[in-house]
Amino acid sequence: MLDQTAQFLTPEESAEVDKALLTTPEKFLARLTLSTSKLLKYISQDLGVPMEALTTAQIIAWFEKDAKLKREKGVDASFLKWSAEDLSNL
Repeated sequence: MLDQTAQFLTPEESAEVDKALLTTPEKFLARLTLSTSKLLKYISQDLGVPMEALTTAQIIAWFEKDAKLKREKGVDASFLKWSAEDLSNL
């Protein structure tokens, strides 16, 4: 089940992107960038590291930790609330 508890892009932000004079691929990239910024902010707070100081290794390790929680304790224990099955149905 795709849980929207952690909202990475609000309906208002999405509407702002829709109003922008951008192509469809540019709108997708804008949404992805806004969502990524929020996720990186969460990761930096979780690790106690300023966002601009995060390294690739730290980000990968965070994703590995979150995935391990999901595998071992279920999707509700992880921050990212989706499964591979959810994504294949999009």
